[in-house]
Amino acid sequence: MFTGIITDLGRVRAVDRSGETRFTFSTAYDTSTIPLGASIACNGCCLTVVDTDADGFSVQASAETLSKTTLGGWTEGTPVNFERALCLGDELGGHIVSGHVDGVAEVVDLRPDGESVRFTFRVPDDLKQYVAPKGSVALDGVSLTVNEVDGALFGVNIIPHTLSVTTFGSLKAGDRVNMEIDMLARYVARLLSCENGAQS
Repeated sequence: MFTGIITDLGRVRAVDRSGETRFTFSTAYDTSTIPLGASIACNGCCLTVVDTDADGFSVQASAETLSKTTLGGWTEGTPVNFERALCLGDELGGHIVSGHVDGVAEVVDLRPDGESVRFTFRVPDDLKQYVAPKGSVALDGVSLTVNEVDGALFGVNIIPHTLSVTTFGSLKAGDRVNMEIDMLARYVARLLSCENGAQS
């Protein structure tokens, strides 16, 4: 489990597609503290560490993961948000994030809003029902509060600190981001669908 609070902005150092796709990342983490088998959220996608070295770590991604996320387009140099898995007693600074990407959203607009930047995203039609004003969403692993919703479009404000320490500082219109809907919204929708089914 994660909270959507990014603790390192790293980069893809190498990609090996000779078998199961293997990504090697550069990171500022002390890799001596990362055990093999650890879970790290990489742009919001929970991946398992299969190797470490002095300056980074490696993960493998299945064809299913590549097809459902932005990982299929990663190349050497791609910036990546990292968050290590929660430990008992850690501060919950964002919201509960599972690291299971639900879909890919697209940046349709960004513009200055005071010192912040207002981003507008287009969400896949099958996920728009889960996005609500003042609700939570994780985009590329970043826990964010939704400002407004208009059909399949929703907006968020990104403060200067977040712009400087995450991939949001380099995003532009047309870019795609991994999206995880709020876990609470997922279960409320499931309960409502079961209730409606029972009444019909």
